Amino acid sequence: MTTLAVEAPRTFEVGDINDLPVIAADIIYQGAAVGENGAGYARPLVGGDRFLGFATSTLDNSSGAAGARTVRLACEGAIVLSISGLVITDVGLPVYATDDATFSLSPVGGSFIGRVKRFVSSGVGVVWFDVDDALPPDAWLGWTAEAVATSKTLDAEDTAKLFVVSADAGVITLPAITGMRFAVMNGGADGTVVVTLSPNSADGIKGPDLGNTDDKDLLNTKATARRGDFVIVEYGDATGWIVSAKRGIWAKE
Repeated sequence: MTTLAVEAPRTFEVGDINDLPVIAADIIYQGAAVGENGAGYARPLVGGDRFLGFATSTLDNSSGAAGARTVRLACEGAIVLSISGLVITDVGLPVYATDDATFSLSPVGGSFIGRVKRFVSSGVGVVWFDVDDALPPDAWLGWTAEAVATSKTLDAEDTAKLFVVSADAGVITLPAITGMRFAVMNGGADGTVVVTLSPNSADGIKGPDLGNTDDKDLLNTKATARRGDFVIVEYGDATGWIVSAKRGIWAKE
């Protein structure tokens, strides 16, 4: 065993600040959400990037090579953001960024950045973020998210996708029972959108407190629906689908 006999000065990084190299020929402005470009460099966030934090000051690398300068980032904390469609009942929901200044509650085309900590006013909230926990702890982690304006019939290419339904009376039609799984989310404001999951006529959907009668739809009840309610169904057996996870009130027709 060796113990120190003289001073050993060390480099410490204290707090929730990080300095990362920036992509070539770009500017990151103060307050921007910053993402990683897939090659290790920071850039103004593009939807789908790994979220790195928020720029604490403007960094101009418009004339520099990749890595010529570094940007200082806040990588943990709470921040006030404009969030599309935010209402008081959205506290706790995940927040996504589709670019460095556009934030919403929909995962479609976005990067997870944090969760709503406090409602401030219509469309404005305080978001808690932590880049060391930069993946949403939801059951569809890593799935592709797709927006559905009205209705959609699913097929084999849709397995392991999350479908976010934004229009009232949207219907997601399942294929005949196969070895696949799907997630469906209510993307509408609270109490405004009923989402229907419709099985093949020869299949049922079974789950907690749900019967398994064939050809009976599963509905996210409109009166009690909340933004972010979801259900995941996957192959159960030859009799139909099984609900493996859900949030909110879902009932059979």
